[in-house]
Amino acid sequence: MPLPFIKICGITRRPDARFCAEAGAGALGAVFYEKSPRYVSPAQARYLFEDVPAQIARVGVFVDASPGAMIATARAAALDTVQMHGEEPMESIRAVMDAGFHVVKVLDRLGDDLLAAARALPPQVGLLVECGKGVLPGGNAAIWNWSAAAALAQLRPFAIAGGLHPLNLAVAARASRASGYDVSSGVESAPGVKDEAAVRAFLRAARDLPSEHPFSWKGSP
Repeated sequence: MPLPFIKICGITRRPDARFCAEAGAGALGAVFYEKSPRYVSPAQARYLFEDVPAQIARVGVFVDASPGAMIATARAAALDTVQMHGEEPMESIRAVMDAGFHVVKVLDRLGDDLLAAARALPPQVGLLVECGKGVLPGGNAAIWNWSAAAALAQLRPFAIAGGLHPLNLAVAARASRASGYDVSSGVESAPGVKDEAAVRAFLRAARDLPSEHPFSWKGSP
């Protein structure tokens, strides 16, 4: 049974996509940021996800792309969800939503700034808190103070990323009060190469997490 709140990101190989889906991931992510070592083209992403069951969310990761580029890529890659990692304005978010895609917006701030940013977004937009700092946008495998995001749980369900791996997922869940989780390098043997044992261990740990307020990478049905 897929876990809708778990996303394995940075998929670059078709066998990895199939394995992660069969193992129980509820969402798979493809990166469309060209500076990333996990970058794939829209055609590659469509091929990667071709055999993945329809209930598994197909998520595209973008950084400050134009709404037209995100929509064209999402259609070409047959995505369900657009994940925005930059400083995308509300106009871009609404344009992508109006085109029929679920949007997940990454927030990289904490405390009162996090709550203010969350309140400014439409309730239909998924929230991903990710505060690891590095050369590239994203978590950069950096463990951060997950408890600093916990106040957001009073407003709405949200996901976290950054520094997650099988051995600390439960700790991160308790500290952050998140209800969704996004992992990439924490289940890899090399950039873009998923490690089957690590994926299985991560998903086993995820099955033990509480799920009172589920987060779905596809959004509301």
